[in-house]
Amino acid sequence: MAYQTYPAHAPEPGAEQARVKNIRPGFGLRGPRRERHVLSPEDLGALAFPVGDDGVVIGVDPQQQPAVLGLFRPTPYELVLVGGMWTAQIIALRAAATGARIAVETGRPQAWAPMAQAAGGGQPCVTIHQAGRLGAQGASVASPVLVVRDLGARPPRSRLSAAPWQTTVTLLPYLGPNASRVLNAADLVGIQRVSPQEAELLARVLSLGDQEVAALPTLGDNITLWATRMRRQFVMTNPGEAEAQVLGLARRMD
Repeated sequence: MAYQTYPAHAPEPGAEQARVKNIRPGFGLRGPRRERHVLSPEDLGALAFPVGDDGVVIGVDPQQQPAVLGLFRPTPYELVLVGGMWTAQIIALRAAATGARIAVETGRPQAWAPMAQAAGGGQPCVTIHQAGRLGAQGASVASPVLVVRDLGARPPRSRLSAAPWQTTVTLLPYLGPNASRVLNAADLVGIQRVSPQEAELLARVLSLGDQEVAALPTLGDNITLWATRMRRQFVMTNPGEAEAQVLGLARRMD
């Protein structure tokens, strides 16, 4: 690889005629001659750097590889988590660490307060709102927003309009009467330990396999099955030291 620099300089008086002669069609002026900067083939490896999926690391997969959740997109994105508040807070805390703003709509603000105070290194990146009081967030590519709706097993329809770079996570502690509506509207569903009856309902909505249905009632507190109608992935989430100080150890119920 070789490249050449062309430092800016002011033209000398009377140099217009010489300038015209030095113009090459399609290339402009001939620049000053300088020694080329050459990188040998052996040194190319020093320029390499790993590139992976863009998103939030939410744990590891069964092969102990990082599991990355791409939360923010140029289109609205809807997630449903059938599980515990602990997992929702881990996701929110890690999303805040990437620079996202977090808006929590909840009926139990006291349970979210420690996470909100710990997130962002003292910056006010997490806001907590009462049910039905969440206004427009102004999400953008430079300021994505994660909306967490923690409103029980029968969450009302959101008054917040869908927007690009705005992702909504609806937390269901268990499957209520309107669960099918909520699940069918989701782009991605996370499932923690559920009852055998709930597993059967989830199997019908998400076309889960028999092994996955059998596993759901036996999952550990830190295991989540992330599923669409086309793909499935079990993920184990363990807190870091700082996260454990704020949120404690993984738990399915709060």
